Formats: sequence, C-alpha cells, structure tokens
Amino acid sequence: MAFRKTLVAIALALLASCSEPPQPASPALWRIEGAGGQTGWLFGTIHSADAPLEWRTDTVGAALDASAQILVEVADLADGGQVAATFTRLARSQTPLPPLSQRIAAEDRPALTAELKRAGYKDSDFAAMETWAAALTLAQAGQGQDDARNGVDRAVIAAAGGRPVVELEGATYQLGLFDALPEKEQRDLLTALLHESVVEGEAEDRKLLDQWRKGDMAAIEAETRRGLLADPELRAVLFTGRNKAWTERIIAALKSGRKPFVAVGAAHMAGPEGLPAMLAARGYKVTRIE
Repeated sequence: MAFRKTLVAIALALLASCSEPPQPASPALWRIEGAGGQTGWLFGTIHSADAPLEWRTDTVGAALDASAQILVEVADLADGGQVAATFTRLARSQTPLPPLSQRIAAEDRPALTAELKRAGYKDSDFAAMETWAAALTLAQAGQGQDDARNGVDRAVIAAAGGRPVVELEGATYQLGLFDALPEKEQRDLLTALLHESVVEGEAEDRKLLDQWRKGDMAAIEAETRRGLLADPELRAVLFTGRNKAWTERIIAALKSGRKPFVAVGAAHMAGPEGLPAMLAARGYKVTRIE
C-alpha cells in the first residue's frame, strides 16, 4: 500500500528539488477546543508527492497564522546527514545474521530476488544489516528523489517563521522504533514491503495523494488497515502507540495555552485510533473545519 512511500519518506528524510507547478489541494483540518478555552488545530499532511502542493487553503492558513507553536513529527527534515548517520549506526547488526534471503519464507524469495535486482543489490550486501534497515533500504531504492522535498511537513515548517517548531518524535526516535522491533516483526516488515510491487506501489501512491488532496479521510482510514498496518504488532508500534504518545504531547501544549498547530501524516488522523478520536475521548471538542 502507499504506506511504503510514506514510511520511507519520513524515516529517511530524503532531499531533493522540483520545479513542477503546484497541485491544488483541500486537505483535512480539525479545530480542538478545551473546556478551559484551550484552542489548537490538527492538520493532516502527506510526507511526499511527485510535485509541489497548494496545501495552504484560506482555512488552513488562518489556523496556522493563529497558532503560537507548530508541532510536527520531525523538526529538522533537511538535516539528511544526521539522519543518515543515525540510520547507519542503528542499522548495523551487533550479532551475526543469516543472508537476507534466509530471513523470509521460501515462497517470498523470488520476490526478494527481483527486488534486489531492481535496486542493484546482492543478497550478501545485507549480511551485517538488521532486517528492518534492509527493508527500508530496498523500499527507498529507486524512489523519486523529488518526492520528500514536496512533502507538506517541510512546507509547514518553512511557514512557521519565528514561531517555535517542536517535534513530537524526531528522526532518531522514529528510526529507533524500527530498531526495537523483535526480529520476527522486522521480517514481517520486509515481507510486507516485498509484497508491494513497484508498479502497484506507484498506483497506490497516486491514489493516496488524490485521497489526501480531496481530504477523503474515509478512504485514508481504509488504507491504514491494509499492508504493513494490518499486522497487529506493527500497527501497535507504528500507528496506535505513536498516536497515544502524541496525544499526551498535544494535550500538554493545549494546556500551556500555546494554541498548537499539529501537522502530522494524515493517516494518524484516521479512525477510532486517530488523533481526533483520542483527543475527543479525553474530553476535548474536535471539529473538522475543512
């Protein structure tokens, strides 16, 4: 599913440039209101796109301008060197591992062989690399370098001006989530990524972008129940657990009176385990305003 591209774009913080005309969009936005007069906003972003996006509608712009603090997943997306160094450090296995082809079921090995050939790697290239890192490396190989540069997260950060930009996690923490996965779940991650062909993945990416541009949260919520996030253990770590932790950070920002503008991946807004639902369950009034 399109989570493949989203996952890699935010985890590896790719750098690039693009000169294509912006695509119009009407992304989803929510207002948060607390009983004590606290105010904030939830803005669902998309981490990558094949062209710039006209994400700042009048409603989104007004909310962003009214905010005193911007909350994002990763604050310094442009520091690719630091992210790469962290990835290299965490990716290195501290114990001997079998060849990558031996870490997956026999029926999945032809797909791995094809992916290795497409990406220009050999099985032996991953002998000292943990399985999660090999999965992300293969998923990233061959992706358009413009995609992450066009991510809306970057645009929101650039629009912050002199206001503080606070990260909910940071790249080191995000990569650490993968590094902390048990080996079985790392292999499930690799297998799930192998099941997404390049052609199908590109079609899913285009579909997700179209859903985001329309603010179609029902369709986005359906996507969060497929592919990687259909695995209960991976879902608990990569989706539900993160949303719970972010909810606490958002509530703290609301209580401080900083009127936070929270800009994170739109998938994290979806369904009963999304941020709007979690904040509503904590007594906040959460209203979709776009």
